[in-house]
Amino acid sequence: MNSMIRNTRVLAVTNQKGGVGKTTTTVNLAASLSTAGQRVLLVDLDPQGNATMGSGIDKRKLARTVYDVLLGQSTLSGALVRSEKGGFDVLPANRDLAGAEVEMVDLENREARLRHAIAPELGTYDFILLDCPPALNLLTVNALCAADAVMIPMQCEYYALEGLSDLVNTIKKVRAHINPSLEIEGLLRTMFDPRNTLAQQVSDQLKQHFGGKVYRTVIPRNVRLAEAPSHGVPALVYDKQSKGALAYLALAGEILSKST
Repeated sequence: MNSMIRNTRVLAVTNQKGGVGKTTTTVNLAASLSTAGQRVLLVDLDPQGNATMGSGIDKRKLARTVYDVLLGQSTLSGALVRSEKGGFDVLPANRDLAGAEVEMVDLENREARLRHAIAPELGTYDFILLDCPPALNLLTVNALCAADAVMIPMQCEYYALEGLSDLVNTIKKVRAHINPSLEIEGLLRTMFDPRNTLAQQVSDQLKQHFGGKVYRTVIPRNVRLAEAPSHGVPALVYDKQSKGALAYLALAGEILSKST
């Protein structure tokens, strides 16, 4: 599953804590990798559909979504939409997805529905980015089962490390029972303010615990990053000289240098 034709890299962008920049990261990393000449698919696994909207796709006007794909009512390729401005493909989501968990409970291989759905497309893309909901639920487990590695965006704040240990334990369980090759790709410090003493302390602790797994690239607090989704475009399109856009370009470069 991991290496067919193009050797697609499947990354789950996850943290059960909300508001840490998961969707911002997924959308902007997709656009940045695309700018670097990579073929990218973004899979929106959050019923809020924010990654879908942030990619310039109206979640209210979708014929098919990731919901149909997970329930076996559509192939993945049959539900794809192009983010014209972002330069990547999207498997979109909307509120329908909220019911998927209940409906998937009785299905065969319920944890592996996404993995089976993306398998035929592994030769098509260089990167498949999975934007997970802010919960350790069946949708997130599907992402962890389908992924090669996990990217964890996190704010450097007081409770961050506590939530991180829960997530690391979940990753260990998934590795033990479902996906033995799953690894942590990296920890991404988001909304970072270097003037904040606590942020620096937590950042130092992260480096002590995780060493080289902490990305060198740091995503700063940036108004442009916050404004871009309301315009339905990645920050790279909204203001490519903004600190936020430049940070995600740097992150894409760091990931590409790691994977070569």
